[in-house]
Amino acid sequence: MSTKENSPLTEVLKQPFPKKDAHGSISMPVYAGAAFEFDTAEEMEAAFLGRSGKHTYTRISNPTTEAYEQRVAAMSGAQHVMAVASGMAAISNIFMTIASAGSNIVTSPHLFGNTFSLFLFTLKEFGVEVRFCNILDINEVESRIDEKTCAVFTEIISNPHLEVADLSALSEAAHRKNVPLVADTTVIPWCSFDARKFGVDIEAVSSTKYISGGATSIGGLILDYQTFDWTHSRRLSELAKTTGKKAFQTKLRSEIARNMGATIAPQTAYLQNLGLETLNLRFGAMSKSCLEIATWLTTVPEIRHVGYNGLESDSFYALSRRQFGSTPGAMLTFSLRDRSACYSFINRLHTIRRATNLFDNKTLIIHPESTIYGTLSPSHKLLAGVPDNLLRLSVGLEDTEDIKSDIHQALHLVRS
Repeated sequence: MSTKENSPLTEVLKQPFPKKDAHGSISMPVYAGAAFEFDTAEEMEAAFLGRSGKHTYTRISNPTTEAYEQRVAAMSGAQHVMAVASGMAAISNIFMTIASAGSNIVTSPHLFGNTFSLFLFTLKEFGVEVRFCNILDINEVESRIDEKTCAVFTEIISNPHLEVADLSALSEAAHRKNVPLVADTTVIPWCSFDARKFGVDIEAVSSTKYISGGATSIGGLILDYQTFDWTHSRRLSELAKTTGKKAFQTKLRSEIARNMGATIAPQTAYLQNLGLETLNLRFGAMSKSCLEIATWLTTVPEIRHVGYNGLESDSFYALSRRQFGSTPGAMLTFSLRDRSACYSFINRLHTIRRATNLFDNKTLIIHPESTIYGTLSPSHKLLAGVPDNLLRLSVGLEDTEDIKSDIHQALHLVRS
């Protein structure tokens, strides 16, 4: 059977190690050491200059991490994958690679809290402008792009707003202006979403979520599909003259990642490698449960609004279906009367965990406005668009009747 005929899960499971293990282990061992020895000075030089493919220092590369990256590439179809220390490390390393003083990023203000903060505050201090716009309005997006735009950035489903960007239209608008489309695709893994088909050039993923296999570890991934012509990039145009569409990969791996040092630990790469093997099964089960719970929540009188892209009543249902099929993930939101009701409800839960994170094996709940966005000023909270009566639920692997029962009893106590 050829590679093209294999399912993504089969590709993950059959992916060989970069080098055969000395003892024939079928799980990639953890190479926990910091440095790797060479027989000669010449061999060491070749490795440090990237001529031999050998590992020198774990901050730069590591056998366990390399095997993990190759598995992700096999599953996603990316031409180059780099694993880093967190999802935020993935986003920050991407923009350290393509942005520079005087450049700008066109994006939505409806972003995950730390991404919003990175763009609005951190990168601003380095002379990078963020141009917030309605990412759902393609004409507005295109009007905000100019010759200094380094990327259009979007979350494929905004967290926690659950807005769905039209990726094909966004990529066409960006590419008409010779700008790459960078997307955070954390909420839908590759078993249900192929970013290449919708024109995404660079993909950022928080592998802490679905991939880690039950929130075992913190990690991030940068995927390069090598579909963008980097000669159009202010930052990478010179490099692209010699490296072509590998310019982003070259700059990221040989300079930015080395100098920033946001290295994924080999132990984490090992855990997330294992998580890949059950990703399809867990994602399918969580998504099915999420739809069931979202549908049930629409019948509960105390719930003012339910957000889930898998509901036919959702305004993004058709677009979500086209891009993600029948499984738009395991995150939903719902609204109660006010912040006080949200707090009372959260405090009365027994099965559902009061915790941040998404796509743990356990069901988690959080009040985003007071936590993820809690340090923002009132005006910035308004810009970010997260109301104070909104709750975010990440549906895990518990029996759905147990989750419903916990929600029911907590709402009953709030009501009484």
